[in-house]
Amino acid sequence: MGRRNDLDICADILGVAQDGARKTHIVYQTNLNFNILKKYLDRLLGDDLIEKTEDHHYVTTEKGVEFLKRYRELMAPNFRY
Repeated sequence: MGRRNDLDICADILGVAQDGARKTHIVYQTNLNFNILKKYLDRLLGDDLIEKTEDHHYVTTEKGVEFLKRYRELMAPNFRY
């Protein structure tokens, strides 16, 4: 598989955060560094696709789950252009 684009990275982050995850866990699971992750988290927070809890966990919102569902449908191997 080639290089990930922005949508791929957003989907990876949202997938990891579905059950709640700390920033460190997201970094390791998505193979990003903290600086890059911060930019994506800021964007996802601004778009209401992810939220930060009081105990510093990031959790995918309902809107984020819907995004992830549609992303996975589009990326399915049998998807025709």
